[in-house]
Amino acid sequence: MMRFAILQFPASNCDQDCVHAIRVLGHQADYLWHKEESLGAVDAVIVPGGFSYGDYLRCGAIARFSPVMQAVRRFADGGGLVLGICNGFQILCEAGLLPGALIRNRSLQFRCEHIFLKTENRTTPFTVNIPEGRVLRLPIAHGEGCYFAEPETLAALEQNHRILWRYCNASGERTEGANPNGSLGNIAGICNERGNVAGLMPHPERACEPILGSDDGRLIFESVLSALNAGRAAA
Repeated sequence: MMRFAILQFPASNCDQDCVHAIRVLGHQADYLWHKEESLGAVDAVIVPGGFSYGDYLRCGAIARFSPVMQAVRRFADGGGLVLGICNGFQILCEAGLLPGALIRNRSLQFRCEHIFLKTENRTTPFTVNIPEGRVLRLPIAHGEGCYFAEPETLAALEQNHRILWRYCNASGERTEGANPNGSLGNIAGICNERGNVAGLMPHPERACEPILGSDDGRLIFESVLSALNAGRAAA
């Protein structure tokens, strides 16, 4: 059984969803308060969605200074798997664990709907279990989900295959109409250079059971579990 740490910040609101999703998959998930300075013995970390610190200043700008984020950085530096979802993606960008930034949606409106995702790189710990050509249907819920980065950063992401997911239509085509927030290049999720830290704006934890309208999100968590199992087998 794998053990996941689910971070909690003041105003996190998707932490319980993440715990439920991991438990549905038969593994252990524990809450970890933002003031903690150690992760303990965990196999992976999830930085969940919500409105950490009320999204004051900028989304994730205050959460990056929480003591637990220093522990997350050490864990990531040691090769540990870290997944940031929605506000968690914003926090990882603010903390410098991922490049770029998430800014206001192009429409300047909060978007809450189901979208489609195309997986661009199926060789990472977060995507290895996603079948080739499979279009994922996941929900979004954000007001600041527009991914932005400088041209040289975008070029590096493209060249090194670090763009993991892009918004697409139901047929898997990357179109302007399928982009819910104006993200450059329809980018919905990326990873770091090492490939062990990833972030995405859509919510896989809200799509892990058919009763929720989609269980496509399981494929992302199952990918993480496969990578963890492979790591244990190699140890």
